[in-house]
Amino acid sequence: MTTPPRDRRNPNHWEALYFDQAIPVDPIAKAYMVRDLQSWTRAYLLIPIKLIANLLLALIMTVKRLLPFQFSHYWLMHHTAAWFLQTFVSPEACYLIVRHICLGSNIVNFLVDNGPDPTIEKSKLYPRTVADLADNAFLEHDLILYNFVLDYAAAQRSNPTWFQQVPKQTLNFNSIQPVEIDIDCRRRHWLQVLDLESAIELFKVFYSLCLTSDEFERAVLSLEFDENFGCYFSQITGDYDWNHVISNRHPLAPESPFAAARNLLLHGITTEYLHRYLELRKAAAGVNPVKTIPSD
Repeated sequence: MTTPPRDRRNPNHWEALYFDQAIPVDPIAKAYMVRDLQSWTRAYLLIPIKLIANLLLALIMTVKRLLPFQFSHYWLMHHTAAWFLQTFVSPEACYLIVRHICLGSNIVNFLVDNGPDPTIEKSKLYPRTVADLADNAFLEHDLILYNFVLDYAAAQRSNPTWFQQVPKQTLNFNSIQPVEIDIDCRRRHWLQVLDLESAIELFKVFYSLCLTSDEFERAVLSLEFDENFGCYFSQITGDYDWNHVISNRHPLAPESPFAAARNLLLHGITTEYLHRYLELRKAAAGVNPVKTIPSD
């Protein structure tokens, strides 16, 4: 892609962010990320949204801890999420959210294919539209992660010598496939203006309301398993050089739930980094699909 001559006394920081290749990212996803960062809602509404969201979160968490009973409503949570995204959130942000769940399935399935037990249950969670998220997609995404971690740990205990075979085996990249997202970012309703981080800040409040206290705590903790997954991949690939890009770390010292929205944003970016890394490793062993950059 060629770029027009630029003013060297006033370089565009968004262009620098997009064209920099220090950490490879899928070009389509990166284009939508950079576009999302330029949203006026992120510039003007994110800080007040954070303040309001954290006050409401503190109230909900306190009340739910004091109540003698717990309650949850998965149907309401997911259908409200789908409606909220379709009504108020930018198509770019919606694209990245749906894509993230699909990438998570690819990543889990890659680890199953190359780990200590290839018979571990794989993920089949591949939504294509925002409406597909209404089918308990967020809850299933978390359950897939935790069940995989527990199954993977059990397989390691049952087959303690599996790691010795890793250097001798050829990596199986069958699970690293392009994901199909049916969201047209060229069309939007006039209310679809919220950027990704603002949307997450608002919805974490409703998420905490519709889950039990333990379920919400589990969802928050899942974000810090990025470091664990990085270690899984480094063990299998023998490459530890890229792990420095992981910022969600130390699940034994959990972050505050009030940082959940920011950590979820970082979790999404780390997932994009990791999936692109695997695509490039796959390309070195075969053919990688050509990606095109979307037009405005």
